[in-house]
Amino acid sequence: MAAPTLRRVGGPPGRGSLRAPLPADPSPAAAGSGRQEAAGGAVRAGPVPGGVPGAGRGGRAARPAGAGPAPAGRLLRLRRHGRLAARRPPADRHGPAALSARGAQRHRLGRRGHRPPGRPQRPHQGARAAAGGAGAGARAGPARGAAEALREPPPAVLARGGRRALGEVMLQDNAWWLGREPVVGFLCGVGRRLRMGTLLSRQSCQARLRSAEGMSLAEFLYPALQAYDFLHLHRHHGCRIQLGGADQMGNIMSGYELVTKVTGEDVFGITVPLITSTTGDKLGKSAGNAVWLNRDRTSPFELYQFFVRQPDSTVERYLKLFTFLPLPEIEHMMEMHAKEPEKWGPQKRLAAEVTKLVHGKEGLESAKRCTKALYYSNVEALEAMSDQELQELFREAPFAELMLEPGMSVLDLCHKANAIPDGPSGYRKITDGGVSINYIQVTNPETVLVIGQHILKNGVSLLRIGKKNFYIIKWLQL
Repeated sequence: MAAPTLRRVGGPPGRGSLRAPLPADPSPAAAGSGRQEAAGGAVRAGPVPGGVPGAGRGGRAARPAGAGPAPAGRLLRLRRHGRLAARRPPADRHGPAALSARGAQRHRLGRRGHRPPGRPQRPHQGARAAAGGAGAGARAGPARGAAEALREPPPAVLARGGRRALGEVMLQDNAWWLGREPVVGFLCGVGRRLRMGTLLSRQSCQARLRSAEGMSLAEFLYPALQAYDFLHLHRHHGCRIQLGGADQMGNIMSGYELVTKVTGEDVFGITVPLITSTTGDKLGKSAGNAVWLNRDRTSPFELYQFFVRQPDSTVERYLKLFTFLPLPEIEHMMEMHAKEPEKWGPQKRLAAEVTKLVHGKEGLESAKRCTKALYYSNVEALEAMSDQELQELFREAPFAELMLEPGMSVLDLCHKANAIPDGPSGYRKITDGGVSINYIQVTNPETVLVIGQHILKNGVSLLRIGKKNFYIIKWLQL
C-alpha cells in the first residue's frame, strides 16, 4: 500500500459559532451522557445542557492535557477502502470508534454526480426505507464476520478478561437533527459560511450544470446538508474524521470547511478509490449493480460468486483491499496462479475471505453448499440446504407447498406445480427429457414419487423444466 499523502486545503480556519443554536441530540445513544471524561489522553464528549457538547470555554471541543496546539487545517487522503466517520475513542478502547451516519433526509434529495441524471425525488417513506436498509447492513455485516475473520491480535490490544478491544460502532440518522432544523436558521448558520464560488467549482457541480437536465436547487444544497451532518456529529459525538468514496470529495471538503469555520477545531476527511466494474462503471445502488452487505439484498452465495468471477486483472488488487492476508502470501498466490490459472486459486480465496468477513463461517458454508448444488448438481449439498438457502439460490423460482398423496406421479407433481401445460404437450415435455427432479432426468410421466430419491431428506424437491426454469417443492407432513 502506498504511503498516505497529506493535502493542504487552507490556512488556519476561521472561528465562531452558528447563529442558530443546534437542537439537542435526540438519538438514544446520546441520552444521559451530559459529562466529559478524560483518561490516558482520550476524551469522551456528550451533550452538555446550555452549551456545545464536550466543549470548554468558547464553544470548542476539549483537548487532552498536554496535547499542544491544534495543527493547521488539512485534508487527509488515504488509499484504503471503506466508509466510516471516526471519533476519539474512550480510554478503555484501542483504535477509533465508528459513527455510521445514514442519510434519510439527504436520500429524499438524491445525490448529485455519479448517478443517472433526472432521477426522481424519493418520497419520505422510500427514503426512510433506503436509509434503514443501509443502516441494517452497517450493523449486521461487519459485526458478524469481523470477529471470525480478523486474526488474533497481539496481547497489547486485548482488553481486561482477554476480550478483543475494538472500538464501538454507533448508528446515527440525520433525520434526528435535520428534520427539526428551521429553514431560516439553517440558511443563517450554514448558508452564510459556505461560499458559492467554492460550491460551483466542484467537478460534480460543473458536470451537472453543463448537462441538458441542469441542476435543481435541491441537488445544489446536498453538500450543505452533508456538511451540517459532519458539524452535528463533531459537536455531539466528537467526530473528527469523515470517510467516503472519491466521488464524495467535494461534499467532504464542504464539511471540513464548515466545521473548521464554526468551531475552529482541526478535522479531517479521507477519500478512497471507487470500486468499478470490468467496464469501468461505478458499483452502487444508483447504477443498479450494487453488492450489498445485507443478506436480504445480496445472499452469501451471490456475494461469493461476485468475487469468484473477478478477472485476473482485478483479483490481486481486491485481495489487498478486501482481505487481511499478508502481502507475501498474496504475491505467492499470484505466482502459483500464473502457473495454474485453471484452478482459479486467488479468486476462490478472495471469495472465501470476503464472504467469511461479511457473513461469518456459516455464511461461507452456505455459499459453498449453494455453489455445489447449482454448478456441480450435488444432491448431498442440495439435501443439506435450508429453505432460506433454497430461496436465496433460486430467487426467481416459484415456491410451492404440497401434500404427498399415495401414488402421486411425476406428471401429477408437474401439474400441481403449474410447471407444464395440460394435455399432450405437457406429457411430451416429460417424455422428451425436458424434466428433472433433484438433477435426475425423468422420462416416464407415470413414475411414482419415492422418498429419498424424488423427495430429499429435508423434505424438498427441486423440479427443473428445460435448462433454467426451476420450481422448489416443499412437502408437508411426510
